[in-house]
Amino acid sequence: MRPRLALVPGEPAGVGPELCVRIAQQPHAARIVVLADPDTLLKAAHAIGLPLRLRDPDADAGIGELAVLPLPQPESTLFGTPDPVNARSVIDALLLGARHCLDGLADALVTGPVHKAAINAAGIAYSGTTELLAAQAGCEVVMMLASVSSRPLRVALATTHLPLRKVPDAITRDGLTRTLRILVAALRQRFAISHPRIAVLGLNPHAGEAGYLGREEIEVIAPVLEQLRSEGMHLLGPLPADTAFLPRQLQGCDAVLAMYHDQGLPVLKYAGFEDAVNITLGLPYPRVAVDHGTALELAGRGLADPSSLLHAIAVATAMAQAARTGDSTER
Repeated sequence: MRPRLALVPGEPAGVGPELCVRIAQQPHAARIVVLADPDTLLKAAHAIGLPLRLRDPDADAGIGELAVLPLPQPESTLFGTPDPVNARSVIDALLLGARHCLDGLADALVTGPVHKAAINAAGIAYSGTTELLAAQAGCEVVMMLASVSSRPLRVALATTHLPLRKVPDAITRDGLTRTLRILVAALRQRFAISHPRIAVLGLNPHAGEAGYLGREEIEVIAPVLEQLRSEGMHLLGPLPADTAFLPRQLQGCDAVLAMYHDQGLPVLKYAGFEDAVNITLGLPYPRVAVDHGTALELAGRGLADPSSLLHAIAVATAMAQAARTGDSTER
């Protein structure tokens, strides 16, 4: 049987709905169920001039069709203009899609871009979908972005959506140890890399310059790496972030662990923005997201590129198949 994916388009006023319409125009190796407002999907199809027929959630949708679990919004969608009134429906769709995975009704979760400002404007405390899903599942997770281009690159994060001034205090020995354990376990279990080799970045310029530019490397990062190396993990670092991504440095590495969001992700996105996906490691199910925002300026104009969503669907499908068969998603 083909894996069943729960797909949440994200912010209804963004490009998520029309990307769902675009991916409906071709076959997929998985059965996809979209959790969204049916009127928004039909409105997106009309706006970009593509055919769309909505089917019930149990249908095996064909070309030009989407199987949809209806989650009506309070207000009609105006593309390009997020309405905080609709924010609760976005959160509900994410939690329901994840619940289906937890309950075995879906094999993986694929998520589109959300609008954090609109959600918070609605009075919902929200820092990111990664954190939301981790809280629901009651587990520790790690965010990893991966490029699926001809030069694959995986970048995991020790901290996620934090203001920069809070990052140093968030990097602790216990937290970094948990992050590396989750990352190594996921590379072994989800990607069948038996002995992962991970490049770990320092926090400060030049990895602290022997303490002259910061002591986090000496007091936190290096002791953790030393302890985990004694357990058999293959960890490089702490490495200066400004040179760690050079091809000769990355040769033979299976992943890079960056200390904060904008330390590692700009490099990956520059290397191949449309080829990247966001994978949440540590959840009891595969979760893969697009690696771009809501692109409000493009919404409803038929200009949005579906590449990242197509990659997310393909990666989620492979991970779901691997979970069923015990095979690897890649080697």
